[in-house]
Amino acid sequence: MKKIIIDTLKKYKFRMALQIIFIALNIYLLTYPPKIIGKIVDLLYDLDSNKQNILNSTYYLIGICVILLVVRVIWKYFETNISRGFERDLKVDIFKRFLKLKLKDIQSIKNGEIMSYFVKDVNEIRSTVYRILSHGMRFIFTFIIAMSQMIRDVNLYLTISVMIPIMIGGYLVVKIKKYVERSFKKSQDMFTQMSEYIQESTDSIRTTKAYACEGEQLKEFIRKNKRVFQSDNTVDIFSALLKLCLNICFGLCFAISLLFGSKLVLEGKITVGELVTFNGYITLFVGPVSWLPPLIARFKRAQISYKRLEKIYELELEKINTKDTFIEEKLEGNIIIKNLTFNYPGTIDGVLQDIDLNIKKGETIGIIGTIGSGKTTLMNLLIRLYSVPNGKIFIDGKDINEIPIEVLRDNICYITQDNFLFSTSLKENINLFKDDYKEDEIYESTKKAIVYDDIKKMPKEINTVIGERGGDLSGGQKQRVAISRAFLKNSTILVFDDTFSALDNRTSEKLIENIKYLSDGKTCIIISNKVSDVKYSDKIIVLSNGKIVESGTHEKLIENNGIYNEFYKQQSTKAEPSFLV
Repeated sequence: MKKIIIDTLKKYKFRMALQIIFIALNIYLLTYPPKIIGKIVDLLYDLDSNKQNILNSTYYLIGICVILLVVRVIWKYFETNISRGFERDLKVDIFKRFLKLKLKDIQSIKNGEIMSYFVKDVNEIRSTVYRILSHGMRFIFTFIIAMSQMIRDVNLYLTISVMIPIMIGGYLVVKIKKYVERSFKKSQDMFTQMSEYIQESTDSIRTTKAYACEGEQLKEFIRKNKRVFQSDNTVDIFSALLKLCLNICFGLCFAISLLFGSKLVLEGKITVGELVTFNGYITLFVGPVSWLPPLIARFKRAQISYKRLEKIYELELEKINTKDTFIEEKLEGNIIIKNLTFNYPGTIDGVLQDIDLNIKKGETIGIIGTIGSGKTTLMNLLIRLYSVPNGKIFIDGKDINEIPIEVLRDNICYITQDNFLFSTSLKENINLFKDDYKEDEIYESTKKAIVYDDIKKMPKEINTVIGERGGDLSGGQKQRVAISRAFLKNSTILVFDDTFSALDNRTSEKLIENIKYLSDGKTCIIISNKVSDVKYSDKIIVLSNGKIVESGTHEKLIENNGIYNEFYKQQSTKAEPSFLV
């Protein structure tokens, strides 16, 4: 994570150098107005003879203010450009990392936590970088430039006297900062919990409404929101205490300057104008020193956010090459699985046990079984969403772990059972944001997926934007839009994982006919709980409790009077009333 931040900042090193130069120039120019005002005060003793000098000094002061304005505009431009550019680049890098994380690690992170990474943690780091570059540099240059001017132009002892309260204030800041850190960490945790709850509540809004749970949901949200309110209040209290300490210290600085400075004026060691100039220099310290508490508090917040994000960067990534190094390779589709046993990380019971399977190129294989029998897990291993032991799965005679993961997934079209749709246009949902396909090809894929007529009735047809997760579509329409991806992508291995569950029998049978045409010469795997979806397969595998208990053609399995035959009888019995209507 540290390297990512440094590398990201290196992109802006030239602009950062310019920003620092303009900050230093800004501080240097700020020392001139107190000098000019002090000079004018001394000239007021003889107004008649010094009238022209006073006018010249006034013009000089106006000129300095104009130059200051120009310098500050340029400095602020670089400051904003660096800050927002850094935030943009860091978010892109984190998002890229999430895309490359292994599925088991992604599933262990809640959606609300992920959102807080992008919204709150990145913003905390960005704000800290921005404040260190801006406030931190101004603090340093103010002390260097203003103190040297105070000592050279006014009086050394007066300078040392007013610096004592500032040093005391710095000590108090160091003492209080640890309480700020603790309170902010708690605030961050409370915010994450509330974000997770909001995410879950919005995702389950239909269930909430169906069971009339709005009242309970609201009560729980009020409790969580109250905790966030209390923890944020604690942070604000400690932050305000820091600021109060510094305000008291600066009050003492001005008091010392007034008392000790007046004594020096009376003794003739400094003029009234020099005392006015000195107080102007003290005013320059007010801003930078008052930024110190929030800067420290912000730095502590950023440390916590940094540690949270660092956990993401410690997770192992899938070895996926970039498009620049990607070499296109076509697999034929011969799949051999040998004695495969698998259980999910952190579990003891095996999801799959002693799986042996041989699928030849061009074959259509049906996999059927009860819920939880391991059908989807087997396909997840085929595309290496989970780590596969060596020597267990082979494609075209090559161990699956030796095939580059981007080549493997480019050759497998996996239509998952969740039929996830993005809240964008139907076109982008089908081509998955790839510009490789023409609009005619996309329309042709929708015809084969039997969703073309539905799309033509929509306001903007293929360019119609659908709601989040395809909420504007029916279950059957969502499935057919997802299936369109298979007809569009030219893959050698096709996997349909319970893809027809929301379709009526007639549409399902028509789709399977189209899939037969699509899969001619390709390896096709159809996973389903319905016999009607797999009965035309070249071979059918029956899974139960993670084991292959039966295999063969539809006719052979009916004759065996086993589990498959029981599925067939149960589903045939359920289907009888529909034929009588």
